[in-house]
Amino acid sequence: MKTRPFIGIPFIVASLALSFIVVDQLLSGLFHPENNSGFSWISFQAWAVYFLAGSTPKSGFRALLGYIMGIIMTILIFELAGLVGSLGFFAVPISTFIMVTAIMFTEKLPPFDFIPATFIGAGAMVCFLNYIDGTSYPSAALVIISYCAIGLFYGYLTVSLRTAYEKISKR
Repeated sequence: MKTRPFIGIPFIVASLALSFIVVDQLLSGLFHPENNSGFSWISFQAWAVYFLAGSTPKSGFRALLGYIMGIIMTILIFELAGLVGSLGFFAVPISTFIMVTAIMFTEKLPPFDFIPATFIGAGAMVCFLNYIDGTSYPSAALVIISYCAIGLFYGYLTVSLRTAYEKISKR
């Protein structure tokens, strides 16, 4: 692509980022607990995951399923660690080993096969549960899935707007 048609693309993506931050600030009263400045980081991760997954609505759906599986995996790790708490230091590592083994088998089960999204969803859930005071599994899952869906939608918008812009620029 020549430089002239490309010039608009950074402005398109930057405008989308600006609009998302506005959305995040508008959602702050609904989703942001006290002393927390927002969860836009979840959407920015999901936005990138949309591209890593293949930049199509179908791959975006696979990414969303991965996030959901990561959330479920984290809850099961925490609960299993509680059940085997007598293992002390090893309760969480062994619970993680068991759940990661189970999740890895989904690599052969489309549409649950996008493992990177599963690990990113699990990371978001662990972060949320460890660093947001007073959160519960349902509230953490609701915020993560909501912000993930927003990020995946922004990935879709990025591809759609860029494609339309490139068509117009070739004229």
